[in-house]
Amino acid sequence: MKVYESTDVRNVALVGHGNSGKTSLAAGMLFAAGATSRLTRVDEGNTITDFDDEEISRKITISTSIATAEWRKMKLNILDTPGFNLFMYDTKIAMAAADAALILVDGVAGVEVQTEKVWSFAEDFNLPRAFFINKLDRERSDFQRAVASIQEFFGRHCIPVQLPIGAERDFSGVVDLITMKAWTYAPGGDGKGKEIPIPDNLKQAAEEGHAALIEMIAEGKDELMEEFFAQGTLPPEHISSGLHDAVKEDKIFPILCGAALPNIGTDLLMNFLLEFCPNPTEHPALKAMVGDHEEERPITDKDHVTAYVFKTLADPFAGRLSFFKVCSGVMKNDASLVCIRSGSQERLSHLSVPQGKTLQPVNELHAGDIGVVAKLKDVLTGDTLCEKGDSIAFPKVEIPEPCIAYAISAKSRNDEDRMGNAIAKILEEDQGLRFYRDPQTKEFLLAGSGGQHVEIIVSRLKKRYNVDVELKAPKIPYRETIRGFADVHGRHKKQTGGHGQFGDCKIKMEPLERGARFEFVNSIFGGAIPRQFIPAVEKGILEAAERGFLAGYPVVDFKVTLYDGSYHDVDSS
Repeated sequence: MKVYESTDVRNVALVGHGNSGKTSLAAGMLFAAGATSRLTRVDEGNTITDFDDEEISRKITISTSIATAEWRKMKLNILDTPGFNLFMYDTKIAMAAADAALILVDGVAGVEVQTEKVWSFAEDFNLPRAFFINKLDRERSDFQRAVASIQEFFGRHCIPVQLPIGAERDFSGVVDLITMKAWTYAPGGDGKGKEIPIPDNLKQAAEEGHAALIEMIAEGKDELMEEFFAQGTLPPEHISSGLHDAVKEDKIFPILCGAALPNIGTDLLMNFLLEFCPNPTEHPALKAMVGDHEEERPITDKDHVTAYVFKTLADPFAGRLSFFKVCSGVMKNDASLVCIRSGSQERLSHLSVPQGKTLQPVNELHAGDIGVVAKLKDVLTGDTLCEKGDSIAFPKVEIPEPCIAYAISAKSRNDEDRMGNAIAKILEEDQGLRFYRDPQTKEFLLAGSGGQHVEIIVSRLKKRYNVDVELKAPKIPYRETIRGFADVHGRHKKQTGGHGQFGDCKIKMEPLERGARFEFVNSIFGGAIPRQFIPAVEKGILEAAERGFLAGYPVVDFKVTLYDGSYHDVDSS
């Protein structure tokens, strides 16, 4: 793979609601760029970015995949992310490696639930955003309705930079409002348009859209506004630079259009991403802990090498694959770096760039680029790699805890021996999964973001590691408590010859609020029970509470006050 300078790289996350067409768009972009020899399709199960068996069979993206397209002698790293709610945690983690977010919107449905969620993720990471209204070849699709939906949710600064030519079955091309040129496409072609004059029925709409776009670009800078007022427009070079800056500074959120399946508008989209989305060096400085204090670190070649690991994949043949973004410096093949979390010295042999499940060797990666290496000893998702002697750690992306758990057990003794290791490997790549043993019920629990999530893991255990497991509803770890007040007197006396055993206590018990667990109060006065024996009283109460009283479940949310008792000089110990 060719080496690219930081300024020639664009890291773009394709995000949006499920079934908005992200994987199909990625397939069209790769075909247009010559990275694939044909237009691959989700329905045929042959796309570059959906290569997992579960993704192919279910026809959905479950985990982020990365592919590279070379376009106009520049490198476009495409992050194809999940769009279904169960897997949005993976989308959020992947967006930490992006420098811009392309939000896909269904031309029929408009803005949907996950559209709003990925917008908020992009805000969290300070990512410039653009919209791509997809599926305009579909029946009941409506570009203007989709634009209105976007502006209703996200504001007037979301503005079209393209118009569709035709609608539904007649959708055939795109008018570029930046250059005021038009292109038509052959359905199912290579995604490269043929320039035509702007159709007569779109000339007025195009002129109005062009004027509105120029006015909004001028709003972004005082000098552009002065030029706009003086001349009534802006020259092409100022339109281009002004739009680039406005996108970078989140002052404009452009709206583009097309149709991924017939590959309409793909070349214009990639032209736009390269020209108007920021390169990695223009990304806001990254916050990192340097030693014991926080610093902002710009993405630049002129610094020590640091990298952030944003994805791990357990490959049955290559072993553990670690995907990372170079945050500073120039990473060389066979570089030796340190994992800050584990302290392990890691050699990055066979430095590569990802093309779906294929790895393409590369000699070096510049700051901002994305790479992958295999078989690092002790590196996980969220880790930071840096040079020996440095102590730099980028923050790990916070994601929600799993919301549903199942009891999991192996079907046979042979499966039982291998189940733990297989799940451990899957845990490395799936940050939304948890596997643990309930200390009360003694069951092993597998927790995920939903029932389908856990079902997919069970299927992977079988297909990838040949481990058969069973799922069932977990036992409920019941608790006991008290509802009233009680005054209790307990005496223990045992004589066995020589020193005996003696203890005498009087306690009061009362309920506490839910979640308060346990409170012990020592109200002994006058030495009725010596101080050294008080901890033994509390310990005995806790042991009895753990055993339970009514049904053998732990007793919680109660208060005990030790107020009186007696002891024996010889037998109490």
